[in-house]
Amino acid sequence: MKKWFAYPYGVWMIVFIVAPILLVVGYAFTDKSGAFTLANFGSVAAYAGIFGRSFLLAAVSTAVCLLMGYPLAYIMSRSGPRLQSIYMTLIMLPMWMNFLLRTYAWMSILENKGFINTFLQKIGFIDLLNRTLVPAMGWEALEYIPLINNSFAVVLGMVYNFLPFMVLPIYTVLIKLDPKIIEAAQDLGAPQSIVFRRVIFPLSLPGVISGITMVFVPAVSTFVISKMLGGGKEMMIGDLIELQFMGNAYNPQIGSAIALVMMLLIFACMAIMNRFDDGRGEEGGLML
Repeated sequence: MKKWFAYPYGVWMIVFIVAPILLVVGYAFTDKSGAFTLANFGSVAAYAGIFGRSFLLAAVSTAVCLLMGYPLAYIMSRSGPRLQSIYMTLIMLPMWMNFLLRTYAWMSILENKGFINTFLQKIGFIDLLNRTLVPAMGWEALEYIPLINNSFAVVLGMVYNFLPFMVLPIYTVLIKLDPKIIEAAQDLGAPQSIVFRRVIFPLSLPGVISGITMVFVPAVSTFVISKMLGGGKEMMIGDLIELQFMGNAYNPQIGSAIALVMMLLIFACMAIMNRFDDGRGEEGGLML
């Protein structure tokens, strides 16, 4: 009887996941007349620079999320129940707001006459730069600091939006660690740095790998953040695919080929990351 409850989910999977993937595959291997061809994949090589930029920015964003998210998750796991609830609320609170609204908010903050630049002008920081750094570097006088329409803004937007996806998996693993294991390592004379490096971090690797996957995959395929905060100057794979389907140069065949190549590259990256998680669990951490 229980298997009947799985049928609606199976239908959902077929309609909204399997069928679209099959359509993408069909478009990728056919031309506009519907004949089989591999020429679409030959066109993908022309966008190698965009692929490289996308993976680089996604990797940087993932690294920043890990460097910020792991300490936060560790602090949360070592806090009391009340503080954990407060931390969790603060992390999840931005997620209750629409994704586009959050990105628009960053546009208002980072734009040339936005909050940050206005604040820096009010306190005289930009005038200070014009008197000191600008003449030394031979630059033109600054009216504002360019914080938007560049790679910095794109990475900042991705870190802000995807950081919870790094924190939560790591926190979930750390909160389940047996305190007796850490106490045993300390009783054996291991300093705190060794306890973290040899016990805590290895045991938390499943959460780290899950967090990296959950951040890297949406980061490498995003297009809203790069379009709004990058100003069209930092085109990524998602922007390129959108242009092929929604732009003036409508070409779903090449767009599907790009999407298929992107999926294969993402699967390859996930396979490489999963090799670091050998499934030994707690024993794996203690053996390091």
